[in-house]
Amino acid sequence: MEEAEKAQQRNAQLDSGTLTSVLKRIIAENGREHVRGYLFAILCLVAVALSTAFTAWIMESVVNEAFANKRADLVWIICGAIFIAFVLRGLASYGQAVTLSKIGNNIVAQYQKRLYTHLMKLSVGFYSESRSAHLAAQISQNVNGIRDVLNLTVTSTARDFLSLIALIFVMITKDPILSLIVFGVAPPLLYALRYVSRRLRSATRESVELNSHVLGAMQETIQGIAIVKAFTMEEELSRKVNGIIDAAENRSNRIARLTERTSPLTETFAGLSISSVVGYAAFRSIYDGVPPGAFFAFITALLMAYDPARRLAKLQVQMERAVVNARMIYALLDLQPQQRERPGAPDLVVSEARVELKGVTFRYGEGDAILKAVDIVAEGGKTTALVGPSGAGKSTIISLIPRFYDPSEGAILIDGQDISQVTKASLRQHLAYVSQQPYLFEGTIRDNIRYGRPEASDAEVEEAARLAYAHDFILAQPQSYETPVGENGVTLSGGQRQRLSIARALVRRAPILLLDEATSALDNESEAAVQKALDTAMKGRTVVVVAHRLSTIVKADKIIVMAEGRVMEEGNHESLARRPDGLYARLNNLQAPV
Repeated sequence: MEEAEKAQQRNAQLDSGTLTSVLKRIIAENGREHVRGYLFAILCLVAVALSTAFTAWIMESVVNEAFANKRADLVWIICGAIFIAFVLRGLASYGQAVTLSKIGNNIVAQYQKRLYTHLMKLSVGFYSESRSAHLAAQISQNVNGIRDVLNLTVTSTARDFLSLIALIFVMITKDPILSLIVFGVAPPLLYALRYVSRRLRSATRESVELNSHVLGAMQETIQGIAIVKAFTMEEELSRKVNGIIDAAENRSNRIARLTERTSPLTETFAGLSISSVVGYAAFRSIYDGVPPGAFFAFITALLMAYDPARRLAKLQVQMERAVVNARMIYALLDLQPQQRERPGAPDLVVSEARVELKGVTFRYGEGDAILKAVDIVAEGGKTTALVGPSGAGKSTIISLIPRFYDPSEGAILIDGQDISQVTKASLRQHLAYVSQQPYLFEGTIRDNIRYGRPEASDAEVEEAARLAYAHDFILAQPQSYETPVGENGVTLSGGQRQRLSIARALVRRAPILLLDEATSALDNESEAAVQKALDTAMKGRTVVVVAHRLSTIVKADKIIVMAEGRVMEEGNHESLARRPDGLYARLNNLQAPV
């Protein structure tokens, strides 16, 4: 919750940052690793710039010596020089393009890895406040911004800027007065381009946000297509998504209008410059008898300077778009996890595996408390069941033990060690967890079970599947354990997915087992089979189980009855069921078969 608020604050800070500050950070993070590649690309771009300038410079010799003076002995030298210049330019262009592409692809890959690693460090609370589809779409759109900033900087500096400088040098050496005519109309153009780039910044960020909403909405629709069709939500969702798409289209059209305003500006500038130069040079040649060679060289340089000048004119506009994307990536990378481990935190050492909650109060953000001063002890090697009506806080307790969230007040101890003072990795290594909604990842059935313990052998994976009563249905699949599960196990039934989730927990061999409605997705036959497996798997472990169906926890060593975030009753099934006015007895009677 606080992380989401800080993300918004970070976005605002980055929006106010200058283009230069973002560029400095990108260069600092990537420059050293790719310095050799960039130096080679820059040398290639310098060769492109010099060969371009040389082509313009030699035009004076072409016109004066070959056509005016008719020096046949120099024609072959001039033609050979032009041919070599173009070959060199082609090779240099190829070298810089391939090098910059390889560097750019590597930068994208590195930031994708970095983003994924960073996302794994953020707490579950962050994801509770962030739409996963929106987040994924935003990342996929923005990660290329960092590559684009660097590539634009290198190509604009080493190719376009150097080409322009070299061509301007040729123009000045050939005719200084004509050069002054050209540069006289440049300041108004630069001012107009700066105005356009400022307006483009906010429009670009809005476009990125809207497009990420479009992709996110489509992804969510695909993931929930069964619900969409079952509740005939097609028209309503279409209206909603169409509205977002229309807004994104309008924003993209505005960006196109702003971006392409540079074209009439630069074309007007080029037309005014070239027409002025042609008129001035023509009158000088007609009335003063000036040889045309220098004029042709100047015109060639001016025409060749048009492309790099046009690209440089669009540079700030393009950089603003790339930097907006880069800022949004950095906003995510700079987000600090709220559940930080203290420096030098020790690993959790588990012996008895006794879990204790002492005065635990928990609330989401500024909302009402979900748990209120809860005291619970789950004895080591025994099963403790949490029961009660919906909203009592049972699943919240299950989420607090692995530190998906931290208590607002109080402490959670395992064998007397405060779990907030030990490393999260060591804490979770001693836990196995089965959630209400089983989730399977891309890969095979064997892969999904082995995620519980990556080093587990095939035999151990299959043994866990047998304990979860999943082995038989796995063998019935087309490729047995090597069968791909599809997106979130779409090819399997709910009960089959849950049994694979239980097998994943069993293969972990953790001393503490957390079961949050572990049999809720199973039919009666599957529930009975899995319950037998769980009875076997729970022996010798500390088990904390949440259950709505009391029939699944009648053998629990301790049953804790909760309501409205408090512990109401505690005991075993027999003692609680005999209390005439007790909450457990009332729940038990409601679930008793008629």
